Amino acid sequence: MRISILAALVFGGLAVPAVAQKQAPATQQQAQPAFPVGIVLAKRAPIAKTAEFVGRVEAIERVEIRARVTGFLESVNFREGEDVKQGAPLYSIEKDQFKAAVEQARGALERDKAAKTLAEIDLKRAQELMNKGSGTVVARDKARAADEQSQGSLTADLANLETAQINLRYTDIIAPIAGKVGKTNVTKGNVVGPDSGVLTTIVSQDPMRVAFPVSQREFLRAKSGAAKSGENGGKRETVKVQLRFSDGQAYDQSGTVDFIDVTVDRKTDTVLVRATFPNPDEILVDGQLVRVNLESDRPEEKVIVPQASIIADQEGVYVFIVEDGKAAVRRVTVGAEIGAGVVIEQGLSGGEQVIVQGLQGVRPGVAVRANPLPQTLVGD
Repeated sequence: MRISILAALVFGGLAVPAVAQKQAPATQQQAQPAFPVGIVLAKRAPIAKTAEFVGRVEAIERVEIRARVTGFLESVNFREGEDVKQGAPLYSIEKDQFKAAVEQARGALERDKAAKTLAEIDLKRAQELMNKGSGTVVARDKARAADEQSQGSLTADLANLETAQINLRYTDIIAPIAGKVGKTNVTKGNVVGPDSGVLTTIVSQDPMRVAFPVSQREFLRAKSGAAKSGENGGKRETVKVQLRFSDGQAYDQSGTVDFIDVTVDRKTDTVLVRATFPNPDEILVDGQLVRVNLESDRPEEKVIVPQASIIADQEGVYVFIVEDGKAAVRRVTVGAEIGAGVVIEQGLSGGEQVIVQGLQGVRPGVAVRANPLPQTLVGD
């Protein structure tokens, strides 16, 4: 009896855990509560086709100022970095020797004018004597040659006088265009001349151009789009051009493409494209590096989701969506950023419940409870 009781206690004690072990899986298999997540509907919206390039600002007019005659620099008549008008005085070269050259040329002209008058009189007299039989043909021909020689001297004198006057005018170096003048490379008292190099530079300010290389792939794609648009009325597709500076700030003026080069750069396999921008506040500076955004005026419908929903791993980019009350993965291809949203090129068709909040606790197949969030998160 004692053995039976002991056996009952032992086996009875062992039996309780066995029952518990059988009941534990049943407890674990009880339905877990759905994990709360914030969702936004993937929406379709018309999005303009865009492409970004790196460009450089160029002044439409750029002039290197050089001295055209040699002399001592008498004065510098501008302040570096200021705006100058066309015809404004920039430099002055001492004029004394050039004035003297003008007077010398004028004196030579007057002397040869007198010689020409005498030669004409001699020719007339020789002709009259020959007509009367008192003169000879040889004398008449010599007189005619002297007259023609005098005429040649007059022509040379006139050219010398004009050259002297031009050189005198060159002593005043003026601005050939309106724009902003750079720093001066010479100062008063120095000898300047054609071999002195660039004295200063003037660049025009408004408008400005931006030149940027476009790859052959982008160029052919643009030509294809233009050809398709040409089928409707034969008009080329217009392109809106925007700029961003190195700090990310957008330029507040739009530009237009005015030139596409006719040759391809063999080193880079790119085509040079140029756009013109208004520059009323002189924000654009010649030589400045900028980012160029080309935007077509023919938008395409694209799917947009919040940037906060995008997740990246070694296989690429994906988002979580709610499907049949559970979290599901959708691999996507992303495009341009639109405010707080991002364009989805492939992977979503629109209308999907995209998970934005609570992503830390989400796994594929986990039951979730969708809580709608404001659609403004998509990037209107």
